[in-house]
Amino acid sequence: MSGALRFPSPFEVGTPPGAEGWEQLYPYYLLFSEDRRAEEERRLWFFNGMHFPEAMTPFDIITAEAGYLAIGEMSSRMFCIPPAMGIDFRVLNGYVYISPTPVTDPAQIEQRAAWFQERAGYYYANWRTLYDEWKQKLSAEVERLVAIRFPDLPEVEPAEYVFQRRGYGASMDNLAAYHDLIDSIFRVWQIHMEIVMIGFAAYFTFYDFCKKAFPEISDQQVTRMVGAIDVSMFRPNDELKRLAKVALELGVHDVFLANGSGEQVFAKLRASEAGRRWLAEWEKSADPWFYMNTGDGFQHHHRAWIDDPTPVVSVLADYIQRLQRGENLDRDTASLREERDRITQGYRELLATEEEKQAFDQILALTRDVYYSIEDHKFYVEHWYQSRFWNKVRELGRLFVAGGFFEDVEDIFLLHYTELERALMDLLLGWSIGTVPRGPKYWPPEIARRKRIMEHLRAWAPPPALGVVPEVIGDPAIIMLWGITPERLRAWLSPEEGNVLRGFAAAPGVVEGPARVVLSIEELQEVKDGEILVCSVTEPSWAPVLARVRGMVSDIGGVMSHAAIVAREYRIPAVLGTGVATKRIRTGQLLRVDGDNGEVTILD
Repeated sequence: MSGALRFPSPFEVGTPPGAEGWEQLYPYYLLFSEDRRAEEERRLWFFNGMHFPEAMTPFDIITAEAGYLAIGEMSSRMFCIPPAMGIDFRVLNGYVYISPTPVTDPAQIEQRAAWFQERAGYYYANWRTLYDEWKQKLSAEVERLVAIRFPDLPEVEPAEYVFQRRGYGASMDNLAAYHDLIDSIFRVWQIHMEIVMIGFAAYFTFYDFCKKAFPEISDQQVTRMVGAIDVSMFRPNDELKRLAKVALELGVHDVFLANGSGEQVFAKLRASEAGRRWLAEWEKSADPWFYMNTGDGFQHHHRAWIDDPTPVVSVLADYIQRLQRGENLDRDTASLREERDRITQGYRELLATEEEKQAFDQILALTRDVYYSIEDHKFYVEHWYQSRFWNKVRELGRLFVAGGFFEDVEDIFLLHYTELERALMDLLLGWSIGTVPRGPKYWPPEIARRKRIMEHLRAWAPPPALGVVPEVIGDPAIIMLWGITPERLRAWLSPEEGNVLRGFAAAPGVVEGPARVVLSIEELQEVKDGEILVCSVTEPSWAPVLARVRGMVSDIGGVMSHAAIVAREYRIPAVLGTGVATKRIRTGQLLRVDGDNGEVTILD
């Protein structure tokens, strides 16, 4: 292994100055450790900047724990996907690194294939019914989450608790609410992966069929045969377009063109009858569609549009101006479907026998029926649920602020959820017994220390991967979603010189335009019409901004990533997974994006 091409060992990566002691912020089982060194150094670990692009606070890491627990159970134990177990992960300097766990024993793969065929087959045969049930289960979980209450700690419990022989009071109410809260996110992510893993498995089956039947077919062409989808992730943006039209109809459009904050704009709207009518239309869309957060839902500071509409005010202004110019804002799904059907028919005609064509038709029909769930799920869990979850955690934070444990509600996110349970017990014991808890003395200086550590972790640049580059990556999800292949990894290690960057051909077309490098959500407002968006990874909430861009380039992402799907649906040529775009390209440089061949050329 000494001669193998490799990234730094996780044990060679130092602590950023000022972040000493960061390991204490996360559970022991999430850290690289000497007792597991031999195994951990044998594996490739890559930075999951697609889902966790920033250093994770101790509480926020719950999304990784819940997510990867669910992926593992659904992949390895529930549906038994033949070539893949779960995805292992570690935290290094606050950043999430992941490593797939393959199945390599042919006999085990054969056994798992039989289990998978039986179990997944049941889901595929009853897909529409089961998917409707899935949405009902998720809606019920959201209702349960909303119903959780963290009651204030009274001086004296209400007398009716005694006369009704209730037998318990606020301490048990809060403990039960806390456990309900934590159980909720773990349960939701199990429900989430129940449908997602099956959806991906169907697509991979179709992909494998196409690669064997049409050896020269590109990954992009495979995806285009199942595209032209209408999913919930597009609905929030569609609602913004509707509200832009309403603003023009009611004559309140100038309020949005004045470039105020969300609070300022909404205050002006409340001052007029027409404005209040527009706000009523906003409320019609708000739940669920504006529980759309500014990131991907995995971190608490990615606030939802309903909490802070400031990010969408400029979008509404942009849509209003486009409508005034007579532009059509609707996505052209009809032409996308025509193109999809034309590509499909062309490949179908290449099949020699009627039996092959029937097999193709059957697997294509199944994949199209299931494929949309790969995007559809994102809204329901990562946005609708997660936005509400973070706010529910903030409700719990009020108790700690009132008890002197925290100075600010947001401080709660600096504790891991297991620490938080102990802090809650400290608070409740002090209240119930009538003594002084330790928390008001213990937590404020500790939180201040953790804030300093997090500042230094956020300033650190995580390496794209750790460990040895494998000869083969067998997990198709790693390739399709993250864009991780041995070839791409080698390119990251030895980037080519010159003015050409290579990545995945994610969405077809060739365009030229000035680059706009975006490294944070705050910089999105700077994107201008006709620019090429260059970013580490896109987020679902960026869809409104994509109407302005001519092309897209990313560091991370494969042909099945959200960025790729959205680019194809919006007809934006895209090259993803370059690894180095945000480092090599500067805002203003003229680019040529070749989404057919996966090349980006810096023209000046």
